[in-house]
Amino acid sequence: MPNIGTVLKAEISRLSRKESRGQIDATRKATAQHRRDIAALKRQVTQLERQVRLLSRRALGATPAASPAAPVKRVRFVAKGLRTQRGKLGLSAAQFGALIGVSAQSIYNWERETANPRGEQLAKLAALRGIGKREAEARLAQLAAPAGKRRRKA
Repeated sequence: MPNIGTVLKAEISRLSRKESRGQIDATRKATAQHRRDIAALKRQVTQLERQVRLLSRRALGATPAASPAAPVKRVRFVAKGLRTQRGKLGLSAAQFGALIGVSAQSIYNWERETANPRGEQLAKLAALRGIGKREAEARLAQLAAPAGKRRRKA
């Protein structure tokens, strides 16, 4: 006859494994269901974001609203292009800097590639790409007019 303590110990471990397996299986099934639900919600969010982008393009006339998830379009800066553009407009570095709101020295540094314009300045440079000589002179005249008035008062 086997030792009753050994038999009892074996039976207790068998029953405890059976009970824990039953509870672990329930938890495992619930976890799998939660993961499926999360995946479905992620797909739904992605689909809704696409719809929002599409509707915003339609509403704003092909200019999508800047969303945190969408990357901002970067403006490429090339020093030679800046030099060429300034030459085409026939402007000095001081005049070109006045259009952008920086010093003449900054323009020289950008052209020599010893410095690079910041994001805000890149946006202003990109906005100036499409203007001609007459428009550049008109903008300079507008910038000089308020400054001239201030000097006369002083």
